[in-house]
Amino acid sequence: MRTLLAGRAPGLARVITVVATSDLEWVLISDQELDVTAVTAWASRDSCGALVLFCGTVRSSSSTGEDIIALEYDTSVELAEPRIAEVIAAARTRWPAIEAVAVHHRIGRVELGGVTVVVAVSSPHRGEAFAAGQYCIDTVKASVPMWKKELWDGGSIWSQEATTIAPVTDS
Repeated sequence: MRTLLAGRAPGLARVITVVATSDLEWVLISDQELDVTAVTAWASRDSCGALVLFCGTVRSSSSTGEDIIALEYDTSVELAEPRIAEVIAAARTRWPAIEAVAVHHRIGRVELGGVTVVVAVSSPHRGEAFAAGQYCIDTVKASVPMWKKELWDGGSIWSQEATTIAPVTDS
């Protein structure tokens, strides 16, 4: 089941919230604060002894040498959402035992300490959950078109850590 909520915030990409694309997958791209508690509760399953949760947060250090106060993310939701679904499908192929998988990513401004990305993977056993969780975050970072601007007092710059967007199959 998909519920699409579309809107446009000034200066941001169109926001589409995909709420629980199925009982086993939840992809979300939003300009709102990510709800780690809700993701954890959703991914928890009676049949699973493992739930791995990764939260990426805004840190103060950067390759620019500036003290970062916030990050700003931008994307084409029309490209990013299906690419995240492709990452989840690839994870399921590699680790067929995994059950619930959620990938949520913020767009817009996120303050220091704020959560920018959440990946949750549940599985009957921890090995698959850890491996699939790491694969999902690494592959999302490498293959989903998402751009990051670093902000500090008196300035900003689009991240210099950007790389060519890789196909999911290369990850």
